Amino acid sequence: MNAATVPGRTRFAILLLAVLLALGAAAFLWMQRGAGPDEPLRLYGNVDIREVQLAFRQPGRLAEMAFDEGDAIRAGTLMARLDDQPYRDALAAAEASVQVAEAELAKLRSGLRPQEITQAREALRQAQALAEDSEREYQRHSRLLPSGASSQRNVDAARTARDRAAAGLGAARAALSQATEGFRSEDIAAAEARLAAAEAARAQAATALDDTELRAPSDGTVIARVREPGSMLGSQSTVYSLSLDRPVYVRAYVSEPELGRIAPGTRVRVSSDSSDKVYRGQIGFISPRAEFTPKTVETTDLRTDLVYRLRIVIDVADSDSALRQGMPVTIEVETPAGIEPGER
Repeated sequence: MNAATVPGRTRFAILLLAVLLALGAAAFLWMQRGAGPDEPLRLYGNVDIREVQLAFRQPGRLAEMAFDEGDAIRAGTLMARLDDQPYRDALAAAEASVQVAEAELAKLRSGLRPQEITQAREALRQAQALAEDSEREYQRHSRLLPSGASSQRNVDAARTARDRAAAGLGAARAALSQATEGFRSEDIAAAEARLAAAEAARAQAATALDDTELRAPSDGTVIARVREPGSMLGSQSTVYSLSLDRPVYVRAYVSEPELGRIAPGTRVRVSSDSSDKVYRGQIGFISPRAEFTPKTVETTDLRTDLVYRLRIVIDVADSDSALRQGMPVTIEVETPAGIEPGER
């Protein structure tokens, strides 16, 4: 080997190394730029399943807990029950108050009994007879006064008796008119208001009684049983934590350069590392506000610090129990943005 061969090989090695470095840099830049416009957009996120804290609206003693952690629940299932005897007693008292108010209103609307009206009419006749007799007595004494057959004292007494009888006649007429016309409209309106208040109290008592039963708002799985029978509960004290089966969401993030490739309603495919099943869904929400990349989120373009949060809704027909809270998933966008409108 001559001396000229060694420098030649050295130059060739340096040139080859430079070419490899250039190709590596190009490949790195290509990978860092993210998916091209003709390539499917790939995002990363986590399953986000909603939970409900179940509690009674009324306080009381816990009488029954029907399920344990891990049990599957159907919507409307009776899950727990309070001791309802105090609420049954309250409803009975409210029912009695309504009956009293109804009877009082019926009495005012129907007016006085026929016997009472007849009694008022007869009292008027007696007052009329007394008034006529008093008027005649007064006239007689007035005619006898000039001849001395009657004194002024007798005339004054007859006048007083006549006036008293006239006043009694007026009172008897008013009593008959009141008995005939019935009670005042204001009294009836007040009785109607009392009845309405009693009915509202009854409805409130019935609602309180219904609230002694705790039912599942939707299908789900019990993830926590917080209390046991015999416990005294205040209102809004949690007794169960329920994980909802539907809907299943995926929380993901998209970088600003890729934001124009998606829109609410865009169809996506979702997969996880735990199975080969592919779940179908659609983007239901894109946050209007940018935020810095969360520490737990991976994106295909780590150069972008600002990302936008997405909510992806998994199709009801595809969702199952294999998707669990917090599970990392991969999302691939199926169609260009705006082709298929979806629900938010």
